[in-house]
Amino acid sequence: MRAALGAWLVEGVAETETETETDTKTESASARETVSATQTGSDSEAVASHGKETFCLKAESVGGAEGGSGEFAALVGRVEGDAGVVGVVLSGSRAREGTATEYSDYDVLLVVGDEVGERLDGEARRDARLDVSTMALGEFRTHALAGSGAEWNRYAFRGAKVLKDTADGLIAGLVAEKGRLAEAEAGQLAPGVLDAFLNSVYRCLKNDRDGNEVGARMDGAEAIPHYLTYVFALHGRVRPYNKYLAWELERYPLSRPERGRDELLSRLVRVYFDDVAQVVRELFRELEPHARAAGHGGVLDAWGNDLVFMRGGA
Repeated sequence: MRAALGAWLVEGVAETETETETDTKTESASARETVSATQTGSDSEAVASHGKETFCLKAESVGGAEGGSGEFAALVGRVEGDAGVVGVVLSGSRAREGTATEYSDYDVLLVVGDEVGERLDGEARRDARLDVSTMALGEFRTHALAGSGAEWNRYAFRGAKVLKDTADGLIAGLVAEKGRLAEAEAGQLAPGVLDAFLNSVYRCLKNDRDGNEVGARMDGAEAIPHYLTYVFALHGRVRPYNKYLAWELERYPLSRPERGRDELLSRLVRVYFDDVAQVVRELFRELEPHARAAGHGGVLDAWGNDLVFMRGGA
């Protein structure tokens, strides 16, 4: 099973790494065009250290100048020269091109040295303009990874921008690790979420058969997160937050199953409005051959004759 999934992931991970590498090169090239040896003091600019180079990052380049851009620039300017801050990570809408709105705040994580203690806690804030938190480097190393208890926060690092880093690129490396699934990780995650998807499909179809419309629709809705987690795992990718699903599919389409953004989103939304049994059955029948090709036939076959029911047979 691992060999089959590995073959699937080679292409998916390669695509993801190419996307990440391209984005990183583009950001670096843009930053180098505005290299500055000193802080200008302008509200529209924020100086950030990346490795041994100093980049002058315009606030507009990370999602627009509305709202708290001046405060964001001031924050980055303050921590740039603070040796206690080993990394600055910008995530959320301001880090993802085309997703910020006039209501978007700046989500900033300050990674601090383990010896810093509470000295920088005063920088933490959460309001309409800035959402700033601090985290010790020791905690950040495993934060959001499997077993950390903060797996829910993992997608925050997909496409996040590292505004300050250590000389050896440690922070950027950790952010990249969090933003994708390694082959072994995907191999461990995929069978369980596939089984969870099958369980929700089965319960949905039984409820529909028995005339329990509320139960059928609720189980159909619960099937969607498992479906998406599984499909993205097949590509070596972290399932996006719902807010960024359309953005992710548009920029980095899925190939297994191959569905355009609008087509897939339209199908998923139908769970809430149309014949829910038909929708989840279509999702299952379409996914089954891909799951078998990925080496997960055993998960499917463990459902025995219920597979016939899920496919739509007697």
